[in-house]
Amino acid sequence: MKKLIVSEENDGIRLDAYIADNMENLSRTAVKRLIEDGNIIVNNKIQKVSYKVHENDEIEINEPEAKEVSLEAQDIPVDVIYEDSDIIVVNKPKGLVVHPANGNWDGTLVNAIMAICKDSLSGIGGEIRPGIVHRLDKDTSGLLIVAKNDEAHINMSNQIKDRQVKKIYYALVRGIVSENEATINMPIGRSTKDRKKMAVTKTGKEAITHFKVLERFNKYTLLEVKIDTGRTHQIRVHLSEIGHPVVGDEVYSNGKNEFGVKGQLLHAKVLDFKHPITGKDMHLEAELPQEFLDVLDKLRIK
Repeated sequence: MKKLIVSEENDGIRLDAYIADNMENLSRTAVKRLIEDGNIIVNNKIQKVSYKVHENDEIEINEPEAKEVSLEAQDIPVDVIYEDSDIIVVNKPKGLVVHPANGNWDGTLVNAIMAICKDSLSGIGGEIRPGIVHRLDKDTSGLLIVAKNDEAHINMSNQIKDRQVKKIYYALVRGIVSENEATINMPIGRSTKDRKKMAVTKTGKEAITHFKVLERFNKYTLLEVKIDTGRTHQIRVHLSEIGHPVVGDEVYSNGKNEFGVKGQLLHAKVLDFKHPITGKDMHLEAELPQEFLDVLDKLRIK
């Protein structure tokens, strides 16, 4: 157990931010999980993540021992774009769930990564999310970073939190987008009509998406998309909101299924970040999946 006493200059800071700033081995995500699990108490009381600390508050931090991962390593083909002793970057195929959850306890990217990395994965993600720093939706393909140790995990999490990781996606959307470039700045939160969906809502969190037209077709547009924030389903929600849903998106495109594809034609193509240990500038790219290329070829023939 570790103890912290809040100093005067830290008065008024959020509890999760204060602890993350004062505990080098804990990311803000890890701190949030500890608070929600009751492993962090303030003046002998459990507080919310958003609690504002006060001078002389006594904070006790109990870090439970890492649980043994009970998941099975599975030989699932995954395209490894980059790997060293600290991180592995994969090109996740469409249809592959990132980590186990209800209804998907195996056959996930985590199971595949466990087979590749053996015992070298960060434990910060928890028992069912070892090494997972960020995520992609099941039917979004492309680049995803996995941490092999806790130091790399914390650094990458902080880079993402501080918006230092540049992510570029390619999306084929319905309709002809008139603007060559534009920014969508609309808050996103849980839909009040369907709790399984996200939506643009006044009470949502800030969400910023930039896009640029790469190619226009008859009734469709290929976009390059960059995001400043990483809200759940952000790109899909934003593009649907402006009347240009992603082709194949079964949730946000009124159920239409063009070209016989299953799942959205959305691909995380480029990642730019600093290596979490060496500080080296990293630039990685993953080519579009064959299915995506086949649809583009069909559109170019028309």
